[in-house]
Amino acid sequence: QVQVVESGGGLVQPGGSLNLSCAASGITFSSYVMGWYRQAPGKQRELVAICSSGGTRNYADSVKGRFTIDRDNAKNTVYLQMNNLKPEDTAVYYCNAQRPSARLMYWGQGTQVTVSS
Repeated sequence: QVQVVESGGGLVQPGGSLNLSCAASGITFSSYVMGWYRQAPGKQRELVAICSSGGTRNYADSVKGRFTIDRDNAKNTVYLQMNNLKPEDTAVYYCNAQRPSARLMYWGQGTQVTVSS
C-alpha cells in the first residue's frame, strides 16, 4: 500500500521560514520524481518545486532563491525548505510522487501553510 504523508505546515509571519517533509512508503522511492505543489483558495494547483530521481531540481519562478527542495533516498523523504515567506505563499502544499515511465502518480493529503502577521 502506497502512502505519501506531508508534515511541517503551520502559521508563520512574513519573512519567516518553514521546512516541510514528505515521507513516502510502498514505492521504490529512488526511482520516483518527487515534487511539491500548492493550491491557494480559488486557484488551481501549481507546481512549486520538483526533484528528479537523479537529483535535478526545478522551481517555479515565484519561489526561486527562497525555496529549496531536497531528497533523502535512504529515508524515503523529500523536503521543502521555505525561507523569506510571503503572504502569497499561503496555500495547501501537496507532495507528489511520480514515475512517468510506469504512468504512476501518488499524492499526499496536503499540509496548510499560512503566512500572516
